[in-house]
Amino acid sequence: MKLYLNLLICLFIVIGLGTCAGHTWATPLEIIKAVMGDGSLASRLLIEWRLPRVLTAALVGGLLGLSGTIFQGVFRNPLTDPWLLGASGGAAVGATVALLVPLAIPIVFSLPLFSFLGAFITIFLVLTIARLTGSLDVSTLLLTGVAISAMLSAIRSFLMMSLSNETISLQVVLSWLMGGIQPLQWSGILITLLIFLAGLFLALWLAHGLDLLGLGEHMATAMGLSVSRFIFVSLLIGSAITACAVALGGIIGFVGLASPHIARWLSGSQHKKLLPQAAIVGAILVTVADALARSLLPPGEIPLGVITAIAGTPLFIVLLAKRSKG
Repeated sequence: MKLYLNLLICLFIVIGLGTCAGHTWATPLEIIKAVMGDGSLASRLLIEWRLPRVLTAALVGGLLGLSGTIFQGVFRNPLTDPWLLGASGGAAVGATVALLVPLAIPIVFSLPLFSFLGAFITIFLVLTIARLTGSLDVSTLLLTGVAISAMLSAIRSFLMMSLSNETISLQVVLSWLMGGIQPLQWSGILITLLIFLAGLFLALWLAHGLDLLGLGEHMATAMGLSVSRFIFVSLLIGSAITACAVALGGIIGFVGLASPHIARWLSGSQHKKLLPQAAIVGAILVTVADALARSLLPPGEIPLGVITAIAGTPLFIVLLAKRSKG
């Protein structure tokens, strides 16, 4: 409980600092005045634009932390990640179709729906191809994920070049795909919070099965787990959570990899504790990265995916080296 409290305090502090950060920095006193509702233009900008963006970033990070933990548990591999496995890329292809193709479905529904379909189909392909090789080890998964991701990148580029028009420019889609939090209205924040809570509930529902799966498929089956069905349902839930994150923030790499590792260092590998802690860590990481993206090159903005890739690549190399030595 103390660890949860410390993590939540850290998240609260990061959200406060993230609200202060930007090409024009706000003081804590200005934040307090804005929350109290002094009615000035600066206060309205803080409450109606910057704070919703920071909260959206935290929720996106929480979703990525959850999905990364689920995928690592299902594949029983600490180096798996929605981005490395191609789930984020698959969701991005689906989202690109939703953005560029005129559909009868409103964009608020088509974007997460097509993102989910893209993520789930991609993960299913990676898992199927890896199983055909007779192995689900780290090298097979990573190579399969890299191959599928390369194909998805080509498909995405083709779609952007062939379907972009005067209504939706190529630059808009490209900047979104590179990762970037778009501030929601407060009603959107509430809906996203409900989605996150639903994802957390479903992830915790998977926790015991993920613990059993960590013992090996044969042991899990002997203890009463329907492994094939459980893996399918877990991939379904993980893909849905990834799709929601991609729909809100584009492709944000390595957060789903780093968050579970940091949470494991803090509290161990029992998923009932690991899942919510990884979500909080993910929220902290994305909130910090988004604050840096808005602050480093004012008045411009660095794509969020660039920040997470720069920070996450060394971590991935270290983890891969440690696993090779192990």
